[in-house]
Order: sequence, then C-alpha cells, then structure tokens
Amino acid sequence: MIYLKQSDYEAILAHGKAGLPNEACGLIAGREEGGDRYIEKVYLLENEDHSPEHFTMSPQAQLSAIKDMRKNGLGPLGNFHSHPSTPSRPSEEDKRLALDPRASYMILSLMEEEPVLRSFHIEGGEVTVEDLTITEQ
Repeated sequence: MIYLKQSDYEAILAHGKAGLPNEACGLIAGREEGGDRYIEKVYLLENEDHSPEHFTMSPQAQLSAIKDMRKNGLGPLGNFHSHPSTPSRPSEEDKRLALDPRASYMILSLMEEEPVLRSFHIEGGEVTVEDLTITEQ
C-alpha cells in the first residue's frame, strides 16, 4: 500500500494543471515500513521537454532533491508525472524508461473533468497497479 497525504495529492494536482498542456513531473520521497510506502514529501520539478507526450527531469534538479531527502532522513520512493490527455496508465515510453524496479511510478491523468492518480510497479516492461490511499494527514 502507498499512502499519500491529501496536501501532497493537491500539490501534485496543482503542478499537473499548471503544466498544461504539457506533462508535469516530480519525485516522491518518504519511508517504507512492512512493505507499505509512506510518501512524506513530493518534489515538483520542471519538465525540461515542455511536451504533452513525455518528460525529462534535469539531473541537477534530481540531485538537489536527493540531497534534500538525505538531509531530512527520507528515501527516494519513485516519481510522478501527468498525462494531460490520456488515461492514468503507463505509455510504452513510460515502460521503456522505467529502469528502477524499486520505484513507484505515479501517473496523474487530467483527460477528464475528474483527475485520476494511480501508482504502478514496472519491471521488465510488466506493469502492476499498486494500491494507493490518500490520507488526511
């Protein structure tokens, strides 16, 4: 199970909407306990591609986020990005670029009036939906 605070969900949603018509992206960090993942912080990064179909996070921005995670006792848990006009499921490119089998890959679909955020485990091109719960705290 992945636990995401409502405030962090709202930050991801606002970042996704602000990036339209392009994809928005960022990193997620937190802790793991007994197989569960608790997202403690989201890092809203710039999509350097400025594209509605793919994203790139700069190595400098990622390194800065990793340094902040370490400073705050958090571990990297994965990343997120938005799909402005497609469903919340990994594209073929998303699968091809999912190089870390330990990461959670969160995708926010903004194609409908009601946004959809889902999380995925991707390993060797195989996709598994992860249980995601948005919590008050």
